[in-house]
Amino acid sequence: MPRAFITGITGQDGSYLAELLLDKGYEVHGLIRRDSPSRSERIHHLCDDPDIYNKRLFLHFADLGDSLSLLRLMTLVQPDEVYNLGAQSHVRISFDAPEQTCNAAGMGVLRLLEAIMKANIRPRFYQASSSEMFGKVVEVPQSETTPFYPRSPYGVAKVFGYWMTINYRESYGLHASNGILFNHESPRRGDTFVTRKITMAVARIKAGLQDKLMLGNLDARRDWGYAAEFVEAMWLMLQQDKPDDYVIATGETHSVRELVEIAFDRAGLDWEKYVEIDPKFYRPAEVDLLIGDPRKANAVLGWKPRTTFRQLVSMMVDADLAALGLQRRLRAAG
Repeated sequence: MPRAFITGITGQDGSYLAELLLDKGYEVHGLIRRDSPSRSERIHHLCDDPDIYNKRLFLHFADLGDSLSLLRLMTLVQPDEVYNLGAQSHVRISFDAPEQTCNAAGMGVLRLLEAIMKANIRPRFYQASSSEMFGKVVEVPQSETTPFYPRSPYGVAKVFGYWMTINYRESYGLHASNGILFNHESPRRGDTFVTRKITMAVARIKAGLQDKLMLGNLDARRDWGYAAEFVEAMWLMLQQDKPDDYVIATGETHSVRELVEIAFDRAGLDWEKYVEIDPKFYRPAEVDLLIGDPRKANAVLGWKPRTTFRQLVSMMVDADLAALGLQRRLRAAG
């Protein structure tokens, strides 16, 4: 039974990855911080399954800011694969908490790599890199060879983690790969991210619980995919004979405005009646356009996205409507 270790297992990507690996017969170990249990609803269904929890799923308290706890876990678990998904991943918040962000998303990568080396193990290592590393893009679309120009503390920290991963690969022969993931969403996305903020607002407005939705830059364009499909690419990277770095994206770009239009239309609402612009939601340094070139992942990994942008937004709206008991009535009315 292969053994995997996931940091950030209580997050969106971590929960989908845990499900994927468990379905493939893995023993899965997850790192959670002391303040994570109250926010671990994404994996409750796994922990409530007696045939999984404490048989093939194990949770460990540790922190990417604590080198000794990471070394203890690497020595204890002896994983075959390590997926580093843990970080303070909200770009806007990274401007308010740059030190915390860089400590987890940057130095946390180094601490985990050092723990692997000191434990004298050689697992295959996946680093969650980000399209935010491209920031102020110098070419369109962005590929594995596009120069980085990060425009946030989060993006800067991710560049550090990216190059540290390559350094350990080249210096020590570690099977270490970077997945440069473009925006990926799902009904499990945190409610502080713009996609989920929008779909939750749609449901609340439909239910009469909210009057307005305040947003920032509607013209910002992103390459949005489905998180449950993106974690498949993570796993595929670690199944290759040689480690490498891959852009994971849909190859399409859509504006926040398009997302808003689709989301409100899904609930039968006119978005222009409810959406207002608030300058406080603009970033200090804006990233206007991100679109990835996934051809390398298509060719080498055999990975392709299957869910369209409209399907993704509709899925998220439906989930938030259902959470408020509105889905059945909406269908009955339609």
